[in-house]
Amino acid sequence: MTTSKAPVLALSGGVGGAKLAAGLASVLPPERLQIVANTGDDFEHLGLYIAPDLDSVMYALAGINDRARGWGVANESWNFLETLTRLNGANWFQLGDRDLAVHVQRSELLRQGLSLSETSQNLCEALGIKHSLFPMSNDRVCTMVDTEQGELEFQEYFVARQCEPKVHGFRFEGQASATPLPAYYSSLTANTYQAVIVCPSNPFVSVDPILGLANVRQVLGSLQVPVAAVSPIVGGKALKGPAAKMLQELNMPCDALGVARYYQGVISHFVIDEQDAGLAGEIESLGMQVLCMPTIMRSVSDQSQLASTLLHALTREPA
Repeated sequence: MTTSKAPVLALSGGVGGAKLAAGLASVLPPERLQIVANTGDDFEHLGLYIAPDLDSVMYALAGINDRARGWGVANESWNFLETLTRLNGANWFQLGDRDLAVHVQRSELLRQGLSLSETSQNLCEALGIKHSLFPMSNDRVCTMVDTEQGELEFQEYFVARQCEPKVHGFRFEGQASATPLPAYYSSLTANTYQAVIVCPSNPFVSVDPILGLANVRQVLGSLQVPVAAVSPIVGGKALKGPAAKMLQELNMPCDALGVARYYQGVISHFVIDEQDAGLAGEIESLGMQVLCMPTIMRSVSDQSQLASTLLHALTREPA
């Protein structure tokens, strides 16, 4: 049974989700917020373990993310990458010097025997982050993209090939045997969260890897507390990433309604931007409550404002 002071659980992908996760952290104290990041697009590169979504959230929480570029660390330098290029190394994945230090340290901690969650906690503490940020699992899950050019690992599709191949579907290698992190899953199954918020992330490659673990999707659909998803599609366009392109190629409506249909049976509330207010009736017919508010986060204040507005709508209490 939840109380008004029970924590909120946020599920996040990369850049877009990280913005709202940081907004929630700005209005909720550490004991009131837990954040779970997708690790389906984690991969090894140059002998290093890289966790793009986990890092995007971590950098946003630490206030060191590069808002202009949309990914990585602010005030980055590129000496390593420039030298690697000169040496004819694999330079297709952009690694800045500051970002590289995180991957080196994570890889070293993993080699020492720490789990991914323990490693993440170590890095967050070093960066002064007080809120709990968890990987979705300590087990490896690899997002595979079925394309017209064959099956590709996500980073090969997303970065190396710039999302150009037409998408036919997705597969999450290792997901069937992966275990959700007990740090959040036990609270989820015990229904002790005040609310669950799916941040504005790609539903196919950022959220599905989390929902497909064990019985996470089924548990969310049975909760007696608000489960809300914020649409990553505004005005028929993805604010970041290939979500709109994927919707089109999968023959799904390329709008907030298409995303809402994808989440049907999992969420109780769907959050759309004011410019998509005309879709509210159709979305409500899916059996979910529509919350309409400004969702585009161009600044840190926008992040906090969306978080405050959403929390009040879901919990009826000031953040």
